[in-house]
Amino acid sequence: MSVTAITGARVFDGEKTLGAPTVLVEDGRIALIGGDVPDGAQVVDGSGATLLPGLIDAHVHTGPGALALALRFGVTTELEMQGTNTRDNRAHITSDDALADVRSSGFGLTPPGGHPEELFDRLPADARPGPPKGGAPGSRPVGKPPVRPFVTTPEEAVAFIPRLVESGSDYIKFMVDDGSVEGHPGLPMLDQATLNAGVAEAKRHGMLTVAHALTVDATRMAVEAGIDGLVHLFMDQPHTDEITDLIKDAGVFVVPCTVLSASMMGITGSALADDPRVASRLDADWDAALRSSFDRYPQGRLDDVLTSVKALHEAGVDVLAGTDVSIAHPSFGGLAHGASVHHELQYLVQAGLTPIDALRAATSTPARRFSLTDRGRITEGLRADLLLVDGDPTMNITDTLNTRAVWRRGTLLTEATAT
Repeated sequence: MSVTAITGARVFDGEKTLGAPTVLVEDGRIALIGGDVPDGAQVVDGSGATLLPGLIDAHVHTGPGALALALRFGVTTELEMQGTNTRDNRAHITSDDALADVRSSGFGLTPPGGHPEELFDRLPADARPGPPKGGAPGSRPVGKPPVRPFVTTPEEAVAFIPRLVESGSDYIKFMVDDGSVEGHPGLPMLDQATLNAGVAEAKRHGMLTVAHALTVDATRMAVEAGIDGLVHLFMDQPHTDEITDLIKDAGVFVVPCTVLSASMMGITGSALADDPRVASRLDADWDAALRSSFDRYPQGRLDDVLTSVKALHEAGVDVLAGTDVSIAHPSFGGLAHGASVHHELQYLVQAGLTPIDALRAATSTPARRFSLTDRGRITEGLRADLLLVDGDPTMNITDTLNTRAVWRRGTLLTEATAT
């Protein structure tokens, strides 16, 4: 088995900088950090660059071409928060080193007609939820049909959890949304008793629980139900000490999806799309999507969201980088797989996190909170999911876009494997 030696690069291991030790990769794993280059090793000169763990997007929805695009931007793992890439449906992804790896909640618990059902009318027919079909790599699964957990009572919620576990969900998601932020006020929403029962049953099965909540009231409901993580940050009002302390004291992690909040407020990703480091990796459809926006909540204030992110971080809440990116369609605009993770890192720094804090939010922290024990760090024995970038993103976060090389399980992504 060949050995790759990455030499001369400063190393950020997911938590801290290590200087510039040689990193040896063998058989898809990080074999050794430090020491001499062995005879016969393939040497990658990392001078002037920084070696990072592959990035993790902690909130996505996949579609055709999504996982390949993510990997081109150094995102080696995507965490699907509504979709079909559950455990028995992703063998074709797990084995393909030209795609980002993926984990999935399957479908989230929601009442009939509840969020996100109102969004599906905006989707192209071939992108709407349904039985798995064959398709492009990284798009549609080929195994069991997804379980659609529509529930209105505690008893129904309890009954659905084992079905989600059996169907291969990696974690359990709950929709707590009345549609007010998305421009659909009055949607059916899980009540507190049903949410409480579902979360308790999921935990009885040893499952991590996450909640979609876009308002302070929905956030409070989720935290009081015992949720482990919030995969959005409220955007209907500024934070208060009360809600910050509630989240902190419960040990809940937060995936702010600031890029999604910006898009909801009508802020497009045009500035990111204009960056030649991004434009060179997007086709026309993704470029058009990135230059659009959701524009469903123009009354929102992005400064309030950024201030809330800062308050949570300073309180000691685990903040994870996520985007809520989905498909290349203008109705779901302002976002693009892979590229928007880098945009989110920039927003986290704008909110007041240090560049190192932001990098942790896309590497070691999501790996720890989602029990991805084989990735998220540059540590001997872990997967060689790696990103080499020119410059030093621990000082200048925009350097994360200066991609020099990407490895997935030790396999170097090349133009040939990326197509």
